[in-house]
Amino acid sequence: MKYIGLDYGAKTVGVALTDATGTIPHGVEIVRRDSEKRLRRTCARIEEIIVAEQVDEIVIGLPLNMDGTEGDRAEKARAFGEMVSRRTGLPVHFMDERLSTVEAYEIMDDTGVKDRKDRKDRVDSIAAAVILQDYLNEHAGS
Repeated sequence: MKYIGLDYGAKTVGVALTDATGTIPHGVEIVRRDSEKRLRRTCARIEEIIVAEQVDEIVIGLPLNMDGTEGDRAEKARAFGEMVSRRTGLPVHFMDERLSTVEAYEIMDDTGVKDRKDRKDRVDSIAAAVILQDYLNEHAGS
């Protein structure tokens, strides 16, 4: 089973994929757009990755409030997930993404990524890998 993890944001979507065994996620790219409402090209690029990588399932970060409730950002992530699922025909799973960006920055600190531009360019795809790893950990053996 191969998974794609997506960290949906207002102007970017971080993308991560699992390896061929479906167990080790890694960040692959960040899909950027000019406006939050301009999703056609974003979806098309994600579809290209899904087809090229033979992805079976999609995991999207759900940006919950710190108290666990869903706000406007979570609603937008769910709507994006529904759109991607309709376009690809693949199942979409949502995973709590609270603090995934903080963890992504910690990973960059631990691995020596210090350059400000490098950190900005990588954070969303690393956060997508964190979200995907959390999902895999939660569903191990299911």
